[in-house]
Amino acid sequence: MDTQITLRVDGGTHPLTVDTRTTLLDALRERLRITSPKKGCDHGQCGACTVLLDGRRVNSCLVLAVTVDDAEVTTSDGLADGDREHALHRAFLDNDAFQCGYCTPGQVCSAAGVIAEARAGWPSTVTEDLTAEQVDLTDDEIRDRMSGNLCRCAAYAHIVPAVATVAEAEGVRR
Repeated sequence: MDTQITLRVDGGTHPLTVDTRTTLLDALRERLRITSPKKGCDHGQCGACTVLLDGRRVNSCLVLAVTVDDAEVTTSDGLADGDREHALHRAFLDNDAFQCGYCTPGQVCSAAGVIAEARAGWPSTVTEDLTAEQVDLTDDEIRDRMSGNLCRCAAYAHIVPAVATVAEAEGVRR
């Protein structure tokens, strides 16, 4: 069954008619030709398809497009301000936090989500003080929160400092 939806992606509005079984990832890549989110495992296990949905990170391969009608979707490309890269893009480059680059858009979106979660005081499984108003975004916190994003090239040692650099610059406690 086809349904009419509107996807708001990276500041643009896109009316679409989609089959109710279409995932957000497939709508982005196949229908809108937005290729920043990558199709990795298609089971929500690798994080290559991570995008921000109304500011919260999600695996777009697990979200049906019809459930996000009129929601704001932000891809890694959408984090940039026109031609000006986002601080996370620069930090990933400066810290050599990628090799092949396939997982990088998902890593960047997840990192943006991690920083926002820490700023909001959301605890993780390694947060020591669950009553604290703000979470200290330690290296262990970053590792735990980024654990849903796999890098088959093993750039993990560089991803943590890249995220930490931007978190510090944005005033998130470390």
